[in-house]
Amino acid sequence: MAEFAVVFQQLLNGLSLGAMYSLIAIGFTLFFGVIDLINFAHGEIYMLGAFVALITVSILGGMGLIGLNFIVVLAVVLLVTMIFCALVGAAVERSVVKPMRGAPDLMTLLVTLGVSIILREAVMLFYPNGANPQAFPDLLPAGDFSLGGVLIKYEQLFLLTVAAVLVVFLYFLVNKTDYGRYMRATSQDREAAMMMGLDIDRIIVLTFMLGSALGAVAGVLNGMYYNIIKFNMGFLMGIKGFSAAVVGGLGNIYGAVVGGLLLGFLEMFAAAFIPGGSRYQDVIGFLIVIFFLVFRPSGIFHEKVYEKV
Repeated sequence: MAEFAVVFQQLLNGLSLGAMYSLIAIGFTLFFGVIDLINFAHGEIYMLGAFVALITVSILGGMGLIGLNFIVVLAVVLLVTMIFCALVGAAVERSVVKPMRGAPDLMTLLVTLGVSIILREAVMLFYPNGANPQAFPDLLPAGDFSLGGVLIKYEQLFLLTVAAVLVVFLYFLVNKTDYGRYMRATSQDREAAMMMGLDIDRIIVLTFMLGSALGAVAGVLNGMYYNIIKFNMGFLMGIKGFSAAVVGGLGNIYGAVVGGLLLGFLEMFAAAFIPGGSRYQDVIGFLIVIFFLVFRPSGIFHEKVYEKV
């Protein structure tokens, strides 16, 4: 493979990985932007999304519906997964986060960390053979093609298309709808928004549902891309998603997208071009995060600096 083809191959791989990071990072940045919350349970919502998708596929298979047009199957799997995880996100907000409003940030952070452990252990204990890695079925027709020496898999095209559609959808939701205006108003000044008559509780729970649904889609895409899912996959991806949000500027949706893509590119290029780099790709990614935390805590998009907890 010519050198330029190797570079473009890694660009494509980094774009695929970064797209998943971006979807997770958007959830983190939505939570922080609206209620100044770092929700460490979000990584487990990503894991839960992958397992819900696997269960949905199994149910469709048991009903003899898996042989339907693959577009219909994919649409059903994504829809069921997004709705289920959105409801889980809403339940977490109502039952755990809402009662903690006004509490010190450290307490809220610890509570969400506790929720993440509960979700992870629940999947390990209650999913059949949940402690072991689970094979994720191919939901797309197997195949790939080469373009200028760059191998492009159908899964990558689907992943990038879904991520792009969701980001565009989020852009219109935030900038062109009443809900987006309410969400931005709540983010800028919650008390003023309440005085203007906005239903803050409703906006916050809808934000949790939206962020959780996006994280769940990232889990499904991860399963389709790697064909394997694990009960503990949410921890590291959650940390990376949060890191991507920090790099872009925590609280800035577009920063989350850019931060996710940047992290994906750096990891892939480190694995490809540094001798033995695959062993250090996580280290390199976190070095970048430490760099931003030390020298530019407001991130690439110069978002508001968060308080220490």
